Amino acid sequence: MFHTGGKAYGILKSHQEEKLNSVNEAFLTDPQYAEEEDLSSKLEMFKKKYMEFDLNDKGEIDMMGLKRMLEKLGLAKTHLELKKMMSEVVGGTSKETISYTDFLNMMLGKRNAILKLILMFEGMGKEQEPKDVAPPRRKTFSDLP
Repeated sequence: MFHTGGKAYGILKSHQEEKLNSVNEAFLTDPQYAEEEDLSSKLEMFKKKYMEFDLNDKGEIDMMGLKRMLEKLGLAKTHLELKKMMSEVVGGTSKETISYTDFLNMMLGKRNAILKLILMFEGMGKEQEPKDVAPPRRKTFSDLP
């Protein structure tokens, strides 16, 4: 896998973000989503999440990107489970990648795809975490069983 660094990577990411922003604009003007609450902030959040897992920077999440996304969330899945999730998101087609449009359709759509539920649950978990948690106290010999 070829990785670019520094300035080239920054340019690549900004091009990617521009593409995703144009997709967001299309969703913002789509009458189908006119009733959606906080649509622009949701789209911004979805864009950040998508960019985090678009590992090949081609504007698509492939099987490895999906696998890493779920592993990062602590949910390792089998290849078969990943294929099923991928199929759910792209609407049963045999596509091997999830485009940003597919991703948004899943996140904003009425169908509850497994991946959507996982990502929503992960987002809720972060919101409910207490902010100022002290580090655990140091263990002493008397704490040992």
